[in-house]
Amino acid sequence: MYALTLTAELNGVTNLRPKDTEASPFWYTFMVQCTSCRETHANAIAVSRFEVNELSGSRGEANFVWKCKNCKRESSCSVKIAPKPYEQSEPPTRQTIIEFDCRGLEFTSFSPDGEWLAEGTDSGTKFEGIELQEGEWFDYDEKANDEVSIKDLKWEIRRA
Repeated sequence: MYALTLTAELNGVTNLRPKDTEASPFWYTFMVQCTSCRETHANAIAVSRFEVNELSGSRGEANFVWKCKNCKRESSCSVKIAPKPYEQSEPPTRQTIIEFDCRGLEFTSFSPDGEWLAEGTDSGTKFEGIELQEGEWFDYDEKANDEVSIKDLKWEIRRA
């Protein structure tokens, strides 16, 4: 089991999470490495917790099934929990966003491609369409009359 964790500085917002519903799934984007031959796939891959793929030669299913081009071994990954919101804290703390079970592969890095959501800490203002690819996000909370931001994002893939 692995966990995708985040440490970030949230100012004026909390409950940062990917927009991840069955109607609008979030695609978690990773670089992947085969645990058999240690070959790192050249392209990023995307995993949705709502997509189900069959494993060849078994009755099992996984959210992501991959065959290493180098050693031809089939590997898989399944997201185990729905994403947990990242809560604002002082100082910023490492918090688990999702957990996944990988068989025969490891994720080596994460890219936060896609739409993220958050809420104003005191105002409850809903922020949608947050993009974190640049590593930071700034906006203005009309209800709180103050600037809000998400900065210093540090993504880690750790054993859970």
